[in-house]
Formats: sequence, C-alpha cells, structure tokens
Amino acid sequence: MNLPNKVKIVEVGPRDGLQNEKEAVSAAVKIELVDRLARAGFRNVEAASFVSPKWVPQMATSSEVMAGIARLPGTIYSALTPNMQGFEAALASRADEVVIFGSASEAFSQRNINCSIAESIARFEPVARAAKEHGLRLRGSISCSFGCPYQGEVPLAAVADVVGRMRDLGCDEIDIADTIGVSTPRKTQAVMETAARAFDLARIAGHFHDTYGQALANIYASMEVGVAIFHSSVSGLGGCPYAKGATGNVATEDVLYMLQGLGIETGVDLDQVVDAGDFISRQLGRKGASRAGNALLAKRTA
Repeated sequence: MNLPNKVKIVEVGPRDGLQNEKEAVSAAVKIELVDRLARAGFRNVEAASFVSPKWVPQMATSSEVMAGIARLPGTIYSALTPNMQGFEAALASRADEVVIFGSASEAFSQRNINCSIAESIARFEPVARAAKEHGLRLRGSISCSFGCPYQGEVPLAAVADVVGRMRDLGCDEIDIADTIGVSTPRKTQAVMETAARAFDLARIAGHFHDTYGQALANIYASMEVGVAIFHSSVSGLGGCPYAKGATGNVATEDVLYMLQGLGIETGVDLDQVVDAGDFISRQLGRKGASRAGNALLAKRTA
C-alpha cells in the first residue's frame, strides 16, 4: 500500500496534554508552549478548552491563553466547546476552529456525560450551526472508537453511525480516537476503512493513545489505508483517566521522527519540537515521555 507524501499533525499538547495535570500550569507557560509549537511549523494547535472550570480546572485560563498567544498567519488555533456557553467564549477568544466531541460507545457516553450518543449529538446542533454562521471551522472528535473501558468492544457500525452524525452536523474534519489506547494495526485499519465509507477519507484524523505501545504502529496502519491527519502531544503530555497507568497521547517527537525517516513531509521542525518538549517538561518538573525526544536531547549533550 502507498503511504501519503504529506501528513498534517494536529498538536494537542496545550489542551489535551495539559488538561489532566493536577498542579496548575500558569497561563504564561501555556502561552509560551503554544507559541513555540506554532513557530515549529504546526498549522493546527489545540490551544484551549472552554469547559466548566469545575470539571477541568487546568483549562480555567483558556481565555487568557487565547488573548496572549502570538498568532501566526495560516495557523489554526482550536478550542474545545461542549455547549453554546463554551462556543460564545471561544468566539470571543477568536478561536479559528471549535471542537465538539461525542463517543462511539453508548456505555462511555452514559458514564462520561450522562446521556445517550443521540442526545449528545443533539446538544451540539446549535454549536455546529453557530460555528458555520460565524465562519469557523468545525471539528468533531469521536472517543472510544476502538474500544471502551466500560463495554469493551465497540462495533464498527457504531463508529460509522457517529461519523455519519458528525458529518451531518457539518464537520470539516472528524477525529477517530483510541481513547484508551487498546487498538492494534489490523483493527485500526478496519475502523478507518469503516469511517471512510461515511466521510471523506482526506478529512479523517487518527487520534491514538499509547497505553499499550501501539500508537506508532496504528498511525502507520492508518497511513496505509490513506489517512493523512494525526493528533499528537509534545513530550507525550497527557494521560487517560479511564485506563490506569496509561501514558496518554502519542508523543509528537516520536511521530515526527518516524515520519521523517519515511520521507513524509510534515512542515514541522523536529528540533524545535524537541526544544518545546524540553521546555514544558522542565516546567512540569519531570522528564518528558517521548523516547525520540529524550534520545535527541541526550545526543546534543553527548
């Protein structure tokens, strides 16, 4: 199978990566991180989340972050928006893209947000309409597309159903997420091929967690079937509260190192990303989780 010549990486560290940090990270540090990542060449950075600070305290500074970043032309700065209140905040903050989120698992939807999949999608209808009215990009994210911590296997038909619902809301891009990192390559290809029957393959993204060390293999498997958009988190920031000990998002440095070795263009400077990962890891007072990042840092000082 042919691999794509070019891949788009959506950097999710500033939002998805940091939101589970227990110690507060200052707005100034978040702003510096977003700016470093944008300068490294990412054309899409997930920078904020306008959810209730009661549920995600780490994201309480999102308005301050969005006001403080140095916006680069051509860079999309995304914000998570669970409802109209969140959308209004994202609009006021001049977000370029709003992100809505559902689940392919009925059990996860009920346990996580206390409503059915159909009800959750219905709640996003006014957000989707408002995004289109204001000319903002709309991205849909589908969690537990490869497995669920509560029900286990997630049927392919369930993934296709939610992809279709997101498509009908007018999503410009749809993320297929392995929230607990349980997928393996053949399964990944089956899920992506199923999603592609309901939505344009060129606008489907893979969002893989590395709980079982399969994220890079799953990205490669996705590329084999034509997926060319992936999410990753600088320095491997993030964790999954639904899988004990989970490392969370695949590290951006690891993804870039693999793609660089494959001769696939990303437009992102790996060395600058390593620097950004080192910066945020130092701020958090720990070693980064990226194996490639750590190896490249060690090579510099050898």
